[in-house]
Amino acid sequence: MTRFDMVLTRQGLRFRGRLYPCSIGRNGVTRDKREGDGATPVGVHRLVGMLHRPDRMARPCDWALPIGLRDLWSDDPRDQDYNLMVRAPYPHGHERLRRADPLYDLIIITDWNWPRAERGRGSAIFIHAWRKPGYPTAGCIALDPGDLRRIAPLIRYETRLIVPASLAA
Repeated sequence: MTRFDMVLTRQGLRFRGRLYPCSIGRNGVTRDKREGDGATPVGVHRLVGMLHRPDRMARPCDWALPIGLRDLWSDDPRDQDYNLMVRAPYPHGHERLRRADPLYDLIIITDWNWPRAERGRGSAIFIHAWRKPGYPTAGCIALDPGDLRRIAPLIRYETRLIVPASLAA
């Protein structure tokens, strides 16, 4: 581990000497991630991108990209673009990145099952804003929106998200 790593603990997400309350998948942490299982995958995950809503917030760092009106994330294991960002109109199963609620105003993208996705192993493990404290996700890690905005500019190229196997049921 390095001082730049984010580490999921039972108490929250530890990053740069602070502990941030967070939410994880509704079915906890798993060693065997599957599409739609509602679990957060164990592993050491690189942070490979950051997206933000330019109509709702300033660019959080130099490498953050804007979320466009037609931006989606493919979550259909039968699709050749499974677990990739795609654009509408899109005929396969997907998740809209430009949402009416603030959950995806800022998204940190992990390398879970990316860039060459194994079909059915799960898609779109993001770090994003929570609905409310303690409210579970579909497998992502969610933080208080203010904490997420504070963390975003502190992320470095070498920053990784570590989800220890000891947290799996």
